[in-house]
Amino acid sequence: MIRLYNTLTRKKEELQTLEPGVVKLYVCGPTVYNDAHVGHAMSALVFDIIRRYLEYRGLDVRHVMNYTDVDDKIINRANEMGIDPFALSKKYIDDFDQNLEDLNILPATAKPQVSKTMPQIIEFIQGLIQKEAAYAAPNGDVYFSVSEDEDYGKLSGRKLDDMQAGARIEVEETKSHPMDFALWKAAKPGEPAWDSPWGKGRPGWHIECSAMNLAELGEQIDIHGGGNDLIFPHHENEIAQTESFTGKQFARYWMHNGMLQLGGEKMSKSLGNIVSIKEFLSKRDADVMRMLVLNGNYRSPLMFNEETLDGAEKGLERIKSALKLAPAAAPGAAPEALSALEKQTAATREAFVAAMDDDFNAAGALGGIFELVRAINAARDAGATGEQLQPAQDAIRELAGVFGLRLAEKKGSGDADKFIDLLLEVRAEVRAQKLWALSDLIRDRLKALGVTVEDSKQGSTWHW
Repeated sequence: MIRLYNTLTRKKEELQTLEPGVVKLYVCGPTVYNDAHVGHAMSALVFDIIRRYLEYRGLDVRHVMNYTDVDDKIINRANEMGIDPFALSKKYIDDFDQNLEDLNILPATAKPQVSKTMPQIIEFIQGLIQKEAAYAAPNGDVYFSVSEDEDYGKLSGRKLDDMQAGARIEVEETKSHPMDFALWKAAKPGEPAWDSPWGKGRPGWHIECSAMNLAELGEQIDIHGGGNDLIFPHHENEIAQTESFTGKQFARYWMHNGMLQLGGEKMSKSLGNIVSIKEFLSKRDADVMRMLVLNGNYRSPLMFNEETLDGAEKGLERIKSALKLAPAAAPGAAPEALSALEKQTAATREAFVAAMDDDFNAAGALGGIFELVRAINAARDAGATGEQLQPAQDAIRELAGVFGLRLAEKKGSGDADKFIDLLLEVRAEVRAQKLWALSDLIRDRLKALGVTVEDSKQGSTWHW
């Protein structure tokens, strides 16, 4: 039984899908006006891991991730650069698609764009006006009327009266209520615009996701996801306008990932503390970023710095150590050692499912994998052959694959492995001659390079 934390109810609930065996999942994608950063990567990785696990458990996941390609930020940047806004957004859509591929993130089932959903957006707004949930202002703007929605604020826990306190209507504004939000914005010079019943203009941000969601997945979905910075106002407004339009519950479960933090601050362009995905991947393997996400709780803030990245990389190399081949001359492990390995393999599989069923507790599931890593390395040290290790190693590969870890060797590590093996052969001869100081020197120098040497009665093994 899979249980997940629902932001709407503020508790863990059993996953019960609208359609048996099918999960309708919508995740808010990026506004494409600049290079995507590792904060975007974190959210994409969180929901990729969730999707992979749901599929592992036999569910068919219909995953929609949108691209916001009509927005003030895109228009302003395009104007600054003197280029067409759609040429700008197209470049960054292509770049982000490549980022996702490089991060080994499964392609979404559908990737709608605002600019290609305009008829549905206009129809949606017309429906809200007909239901008296929205109104057209004299200047061509259209607003959602929050006072017509009795449940407004239920996702964020905010009350309309509290939100209204301190807010005021500017003289030039034509809103009926300070918290009413724009569904349609009248055209301004130099901006892209579309024809509508209210004159030329373009949609507001919130209505875009509701319309794309409706077009791709229908009136109701199972899970709506995104960063917790979207809870208010974006997701709050999505609920208000969609449920006012359909008269039905929009999403059964709302899932939100925590923010990536650099130096204790949220990563954002406004703070100037951005690390782009391209920059990260030029220095680190994609699996390192994925391990960083797996090590934490997806709902909590995640610290991004060299220390946490080094820790993630070491954990990754530790998993890889379990996949090392047994020595060609391995004599075979004793029955009790093989029995212990078999039991741990089964226990790890059970622990993996139990942890992930509990609100996708990836860190807990990783703990079970590391237990199996230790058991494999112990069995190898006890003389297990490759054939004896294979079932446990296959389990490591399978469960790591559920997490989307590729476990690829470092570039050039094949030659490095051979050289380290040679050094251990030399060290074995040194130890046979009882030259302990030289033996320790080789071990310590390898450790400084990130290679851990472990000695046992059967000989020495190593791992990154």
